[in-house]
Amino acid sequence: MRKDKKIVFKRVAQVIFSSLIAVGLIGLFIFVTQGRDVPLLETHGTIANQQRDLIILTFVLGLLVVVPVLIMLFVIAWRYRAGNKKATYQPDMDGHRGLEALWWGIPCLIIIVLAIITGISTHALDPYKKLDSKVEPLKVQVVSLQWNWLFIYPDKGVATLNYMNIPEKTPIDLTITSDAPMNSFWVPALAGQVYAMSGMSTQLHIMADGIGSYNGASANISGDGFADMHFKVNSLTQDEFSQWIIKSAYSKNTLSNETYKKIAEPSKDNGEVTYALMNKDLYNGIIMKYMSPDESKTPAKSEEKTDMHGMDM
Repeated sequence: MRKDKKIVFKRVAQVIFSSLIAVGLIGLFIFVTQGRDVPLLETHGTIANQQRDLIILTFVLGLLVVVPVLIMLFVIAWRYRAGNKKATYQPDMDGHRGLEALWWGIPCLIIIVLAIITGISTHALDPYKKLDSKVEPLKVQVVSLQWNWLFIYPDKGVATLNYMNIPEKTPIDLTITSDAPMNSFWVPALAGQVYAMSGMSTQLHIMADGIGSYNGASANISGDGFADMHFKVNSLTQDEFSQWIIKSAYSKNTLSNETYKKIAEPSKDNGEVTYALMNKDLYNGIIMKYMSPDESKTPAKSEEKTDMHGMDM
């Protein structure tokens, strides 16, 4: 009898100890994240808001399976412990149609719901799908370098390194490529990640719902400088953005083919740089040099000075 009590006490102690560890881990997570920005949940963009809602909905549906299972685990373990002589063994419940339908039906129903949601959201959140807006979209070309990010505004005659300014509540049409190992462009607060690949051009459409500054980063390991391959996306008012474009179009730093060759070389910690764009076809030249051996030495054949509105001068 005394031995049975020791066994029961030991099992109860194990359950309590495990529960304390679980509570402690949850508490540690809350403490570490308290007051910190969690961009996946604290979103500020049209696309990211929908992705956040999808994550929360999926999590809640998952809890409908996980929570009852965990509750049943502890209830059954406690009720049918060795020291509880009142619990009766009922092997005839095996194969019970009602119970079988319950614990198989609910997960199957949840999977069906998730499948429908996934099908709908896959088309709704297609990165190639343009955003509905009465505001004219802004075109920005993104080039993944080793280990920097280059942003080109071909219609504005401006380019930036390691930061991107955009006007608030305006659709941003991004075309993305790489002039280095394959990478992944990601701004969690605005949209999901999209891969950048040499010789290819992928698309992503984003729109910030207000002014603010959001972190962007590489989401694909690409060598020694990967950890520091991050950038800022600054959402400005329309007036602030227009003023920035005017000022930047006459920057003393010019992005010519020769300048591009230098920044395309592997380098770290280059900081944020603004350029006046000299060649509006630079992005196409970067892609085409992987298509034609004759153009492998230069990003583009031509180099034309563009003004602040992207017009040839």
